[in-house]
Amino acid sequence: MANTVDAVASFSILSDIVKQVGGEHVKVSTLVRPGGDSHSFEPSAQDSKLLSQADMVFVSGLGLEGWLDHLVSASGYQGLVIIASKGIDTRQIEENSEKIIDPHAWNSMKNGVQYATNVMNALIAADPQDANYFRQRGTEFIQQLQKLDLWAKTQFAAVPPAKRKVLTSHDAFGYFGHEYGVTFLAPVGFSTAAEASASDVACLIKQIKQEKVSAYFIDNQTDSRLVKQIAVATGAKAGGELYPETLSSAHGPATTYVQTFKHNVDVLLASMK
Repeated sequence: MANTVDAVASFSILSDIVKQVGGEHVKVSTLVRPGGDSHSFEPSAQDSKLLSQADMVFVSGLGLEGWLDHLVSASGYQGLVIIASKGIDTRQIEENSEKIIDPHAWNSMKNGVQYATNVMNALIAADPQDANYFRQRGTEFIQQLQKLDLWAKTQFAAVPPAKRKVLTSHDAFGYFGHEYGVTFLAPVGFSTAAEASASDVACLIKQIKQEKVSAYFIDNQTDSRLVKQIAVATGAKAGGELYPETLSSAHGPATTYVQTFKHNVDVLLASMK
């Protein structure tokens, strides 16, 4: 009888990483579903029940899932909580004049490799009988992510640095920007709950004009009015929709982690050419 690990993942991108590595030996349930917001998520009684029946729980960590501890204690879950971002070189960002860790580590493929490695090791430990299966799938997936990392670096390196500047609706691309040499300007801090003040917006408009930022992007979770207002003031053009924190719906362009990364890279490159 083949083993199946009952896993719960905190949000859709991480859920896909667990699926890719776990294959047929893992059943994954997702708490924050595609299109949802991991920052402001409010778990339901159903989520508590999911956790109480799980063998293992995967989270991204780095402060992304502020609601998790409460959910774990409410559900009575006693098992392992695997932090998929373990070992990642974190970045800091400023929010409301405070320095905090940027939680969006998966947006760089170098970090994606670390996530996949942590997931693979956790599954091997939880179900040693299927260790070879997880190792093979995990290794193949990691190689795919390494190729994507190299592809993205090569693509962006071909664009002059002055053109590698974009305006996004919230600051979730810090790791991506650092890894691939892209400058992201955002009116709102990293959390979708943050509010931008009038003086913040005025400063940003000035900066965009000075730096000649040519395109703006809406991610699929944030109120887009502010970004559009800035775009009108600066002449930046709509570049398309990015998926920094979630997979798209089943009919969208970003239904897996790999597709999401490719989509974000392609859409950004198209605006720079």
